[in-house]
Amino acid sequence: MLIGVLSDTHGLLRPELLPALAGVDHILHAGDVGDPAILAELARIAPVTAIRGNIDTHGPCAALPPTEAIELAGCLIYIVHALVDLDLNPHAAGIGVVLYGHSHQPSIEHRNGVLYLNPGSAGPRRFNLPITYALLRIQNGHPTAEILPLLP
Repeated sequence: MLIGVLSDTHGLLRPELLPALAGVDHILHAGDVGDPAILAELARIAPVTAIRGNIDTHGPCAALPPTEAIELAGCLIYIVHALVDLDLNPHAAGIGVVLYGHSHQPSIEHRNGVLYLNPGSAGPRRFNLPITYALLRIQNGHPTAEILPLLP
């Protein structure tokens, strides 16, 4: 299964993102959506699971859940906007992937048998950080991730 992963769009749906996600089976958005139209447009590509971030406090995005757990292709994925808000032990809970955003800094780490993935920001540039998204592949219940640039 191929999953498109993004975070921190902050109301900006970059036109480069849509062809980059073509062919994915599911899309996960780790918060700071900023505009529900982004989720509607992404849903034209594949089913979308999204959470709210710290900027999603008013309007339709405020109705998004603060966290989400979803099982895809035999792998349990837990989505939280800021890693500091992780309120459980992922390994003990049987979680294979912790997906988060907030910092705009792309990162892939493995800790105690759990993949921690921050796809970076697909929205407005912040500081000198790159504009990125990630692809998450799950095969036989085992996740692997790749962070890709959206803009040079």
